[in-house]
Amino acid sequence: MKPREEIVAVKNLTLAEEYLAEHFPAFPVMPGVLMVEAATQAAAWLVRVTEDFRHSMVLLKEVSNAKFGRFVSPGRQLRLHLEWVKGAGMETTLKVKSEIDGKSSLSGRLVVEAFNLRDRRPELAWEDESLVEHHRRTLRRLLAPGAVSTQFA
Repeated sequence: MKPREEIVAVKNLTLAEEYLAEHFPAFPVMPGVLMVEAATQAAAWLVRVTEDFRHSMVLLKEVSNAKFGRFVSPGRQLRLHLEWVKGAGMETTLKVKSEIDGKSSLSGRLVVEAFNLRDRRPELAWEDESLVEHHRRTLRRLLAPGAVSTQFA
């Protein structure tokens, strides 16, 4: 992860994923919407670290030019690369490229919106603090030492 530049994330798909029993049972594959969700979660980490956890919420606002290629099947690893395009106000635009075994699986653009719950409901200010601390703890568990080039702890 390089704040305000890029993040690389991976999603290992296993047969233990509950939705695979229902989604094409004879040909289990990760649904496209979950590939977009994986990209959104990676985008959220990049925004949080870039903004030093200034916002408790980072949500998907828009997907554009989404193209799906290779299927993600159990036993495969989806490698996601998100590149920061621009940040304007509460919105961040990112370019997404993902691949499986070097072949494209998902490409497109995401717009995510960062905000605090207190901005919409002041009585939830305490929840913002709790969520930000949760995100900080989670990131410390996810990252190996030296994986991010900023101080987030």
